[in-house]
Amino acid sequence: MSLLLLLAVYLSLGAVAGVLAGMLGIGGGLVIVPVLIFSFDMQGVSPEIAAHLAVGTSLATIIFTSISSILSHHARHAVRWDIFRPMMMGIVLGAALGAWTASLLSGAALELIIGVFVLLVAIKMLLDVNPPPGRAVPGSMGLGAAGASVGWVSAIFGIGGGTLTVPFLSWCNVRMQHAVGTSAACGLPIALAGSLTNVATGWQATTLPEYSLGFVYVPALVGVAITSVIFARFGAALAHRLDARLLKRIFAVLLVIIGIRFLT
Repeated sequence: MSLLLLLAVYLSLGAVAGVLAGMLGIGGGLVIVPVLIFSFDMQGVSPEIAAHLAVGTSLATIIFTSISSILSHHARHAVRWDIFRPMMMGIVLGAALGAWTASLLSGAALELIIGVFVLLVAIKMLLDVNPPPGRAVPGSMGLGAAGASVGWVSAIFGIGGGTLTVPFLSWCNVRMQHAVGTSAACGLPIALAGSLTNVATGWQATTLPEYSLGFVYVPALVGVAITSVIFARFGAALAHRLDARLLKRIFAVLLVIIGIRFLT
């Protein structure tokens, strides 16, 4: 694949990820990770590290996406900082542990569980399965434990955590716009802790492509970050104007195709 084509792929991927992050609160990683794996395969990156490189790079790009998305949601008073603060410590610890867990898996095993996870998320979206509001927001200990769980899972799959955080907050009777905005804020510590851990765990890998920092591929990071920052604001604006149900279902069909591709 030529350098020009790669840049076009990364810029387009960033635009899509930014809109999804802002509009649906999912951080964009569900799209970024599979596309990066496919592009790394075409670049000739070793299959043993392609998935690890995609996960680490995805988490690094979410740093920029989440900052832009946070600013947009905060301007609309949609971030519950009282919920975010107690979740943050758990998120940081969980994300670091999740990135370390992913580093212990083989490339094939990591791709397999990514495929299964993508399919499960797609089924959830297609069936519109969400826990009904059933409880109040827990105290600091409960929020910290929830943050650790979200951080651990998210760092393994290279996502910003919105797939887990939004349903959890909705279950806790948090208004949907606030759940999405707070989820965007939670994506930042997930991305920071997860990407830094991936830099450390991948630093000694011997088959990394040029311009890699551990399991973070810098050209993809730059390309995705450029457009994701711009389009995250656009997505956040759409979240406050549109009913995203149809878009979620269309996105779910895409995830089914991606998930099946990983399992075959």
